[in-house]
Amino acid sequence: MEMFAVFGNPIQHSKSPVIHKMFAEQTGVSLEYEKVLAPIEGFEQSLIGFFSQGGKGANITLPFKERAFQAVSELTARAQVCGAVNTVMKLDDNRLLGDNTDGMGLLLDLQRLKFVHPNSRILMIGAGGATRGALLPLLEYGCDITLTNRTFSKVELLVNEFSALGKMCGKEISQIVSADFDLIINATSSGVSGEVPAINPNVFSDQVACYDMFYQSSLTPFLEFATQHQVTKIADGLGMLVGQAAFSFKLWHGILPEITPVLSALYKELKG
Repeated sequence: MEMFAVFGNPIQHSKSPVIHKMFAEQTGVSLEYEKVLAPIEGFEQSLIGFFSQGGKGANITLPFKERAFQAVSELTARAQVCGAVNTVMKLDDNRLLGDNTDGMGLLLDLQRLKFVHPNSRILMIGAGGATRGALLPLLEYGCDITLTNRTFSKVELLVNEFSALGKMCGKEISQIVSADFDLIINATSSGVSGEVPAINPNVFSDQVACYDMFYQSSLTPFLEFATQHQVTKIADGLGMLVGQAAFSFKLWHGILPEITPVLSALYKELKG
């Protein structure tokens, strides 16, 4: 049976094994999938050891995505652009291929929700790794992205790097004062500390959809804030998690599984 694993630190709360086992049942694929708590100092040795012992593929989560980018011998075009790797596959010649499926997972979930279409005007809040991973698929799909962040210099760096790939601009968070968007995505980690990005409530309306890459059992602080300001179309990032896993599964097995039944099962478990 082929062996797969997810590497992270911490790792105990990872849903990846459950997700991939559900995908396997759905598609008739046989696999083993485990969690690996990789030591901070020894991630690379842990990853290489797994593949030398017969591992076929791995998912990479925090805090190792940038280090996985350095550790593999070949990169897909989208991983190259992201500067981070969340999926590794052992090739026939034993070299390791690194991919990044985060942005494709987000786009798949947004399409499922009918939150996005070509030419959608998207406000993306945040300029860290989560944003970097999401930009290319959204730009290639034809979305018009406005990027903002508390630290504007980070926005400028990303705009300089990505604006040639599609419609994109950066704005200071204080300049964004009206509901000019079809979709607002929170790509910051504000929800982890129970906070909301410092965004003007006037950007919200009953015509705007809001998506938070963060998820938890209750409504995230950002989504709660949005619903207090007329927003009715909301979703958290659990669908993105399942979506990125689906594209990892496709890379390894050649089949893109259905995310909706897996997402339903996870929501049932998460919401108790």
